[in-house]
This record gives sequence, C-alpha cells and structure tokens, in this order.
Amino acid sequence: MTEHERRRILDHPVLSGRLFFPQSEPPPDVTWVDVPGARLACHHAVHDPAWPTIVHFHGNGEVVADHVPELVDLARAARANLFLAEYRGYGGSTGQPAVATLLSDVPHVIRALGLPPARLIAFGRSLGSLLAIHATAMFSRLGGLVLESAIADPLERLLARVQPWELDATHEAVASAVETVLGHERKVRAYEGQVLVLHARHDDIVDASHAERLYAWSDPDRARLVLLPFGDHNSVMFANRRAYGEALAELVAAVAAAGASATSGASVKVARTS
Repeated sequence: MTEHERRRILDHPVLSGRLFFPQSEPPPDVTWVDVPGARLACHHAVHDPAWPTIVHFHGNGEVVADHVPELVDLARAARANLFLAEYRGYGGSTGQPAVATLLSDVPHVIRALGLPPARLIAFGRSLGSLLAIHATAMFSRLGGLVLESAIADPLERLLARVQPWELDATHEAVASAVETVLGHERKVRAYEGQVLVLHARHDDIVDASHAERLYAWSDPDRARLVLLPFGDHNSVMFANRRAYGEALAELVAAVAAAGASATSGASVKVARTS
C-alpha cells in the first residue's frame, strides 16, 4: 500500500466527520503556528525559560481554550512551561481536521518552539495521544511523554466510528494503514525517554486497559503508571488534582534532571514505580 493510499483512508471525510468535533472558541493570547495550507491558533505560557516545556495535544471534543488557565496553572506548579497545540479547524485555526494530516502537523508544532527536543515533553490526552506518541517517533530524543486517558489501540477506536466499506477500503487495508502510520505499540516500545501514563480507573470512554497496555510497552526503567481512583474520562484531572499534579511534577523533574545530565555528560534513570 502506498503512502497516498494510506492517507486516503485515514483522511477520508467520513472518518473525519465522525472522529472530530471542532469548536470555534479561540484561546487567549494566540501563538500562531504555520503548517502546510493552514494556521494553528495555539497558546504558549512561558513561566521560566530554564524549565522544560510541555507540548499538549487535547482530545477531539475540546479546544485549547478549555485548558486555560487550569492546565497552565498545573504546569507552573510542576515547574514546566506549557504549549497548548491547536488542531486544524479548531479554536480559530484554519483548515480541516483529519488523522494523517494532523500527524503531519506535529513536526511543525515541535519545531516552531525552537527548543532542543530533550527539553520538551509531549502530552497527549485522549485522541491527542495519537499526536503525542507520533511526536516521539519524529523526535527520538524528546525528553518525556505523558499519556492521559490515552488510546493504546487506534484501530479499535476508529472501527467503533466507521465500517471499512465506508472508507472505500477493506478491513485489511484499514488495519494496514493504521499500523503503518500510527503503530502505537511499535512507537512506544522504541521510545527511550521518560513516560507517565495517567488514567481514571473508571474511565467509561477509553477503558483503563489502554493505559495498562501503553505502560507495558514502555521502557520499565523510565515509565510510571498511575491509575487514578476518582472521576472518569472527562473529569480525571479535576477529580484527582493532587495526585495528578504530583505525578506530572515528578515526570517534569526527571526530564529536567536528564537534560542537565546530558549537558554534563552523565546519565540519569528513574526507578520504576506503579
């Protein structure tokens, strides 16, 4: 299957129409990022230039504005700067959202920051996990990866929305396109940075088995799984604010320490916890 054929399946308008739910509210203090054929209305909160920067990719029913100021404040408490990436068609951005196209925007977002990848933490929430995991494949030296309410099996989620024939494809063709372009197990296993997997134990949209699989694929010396006791898919951060914030701060500290060690020529590993 050619790249064009894979993109035709993953960017099919039927899939896009059922997977994405754009809202138009723009973020405050827009930071524009140019991508091929569109402009993304992002938000950049810099608290201390010496701190690592979290690059956040939100869920498919959200916009950047939904995370200001709560996530900005949480990042500050964790001693991190925050870049909230917006998607095509969402929150004042131009263009139309589609799976393969959004993945192709990820390198443009990362490079727009002009920072060493080792100082960056890709953070993917829900469907945004597709973009955050893709970032680790594009930038192998990325400092950290946070997966919150994340998806281990994109094929499962896509086929819950559409039937292959609706994409003018067979089941085998859809599965091949998803594995080649997304391939979460392959990408997570290959990633050597710090990993934090956060998930509500009682998530009713993306069940906690997704978190367990993502954790199992991660480097055991650099990963932590936190199954949070309260809330659900859409309330996990608010219902577990203290534990959520502490886990994020620990990940940020590990990335900062690893970055400092790389500068001095030493190596740092974080012990596995659960």
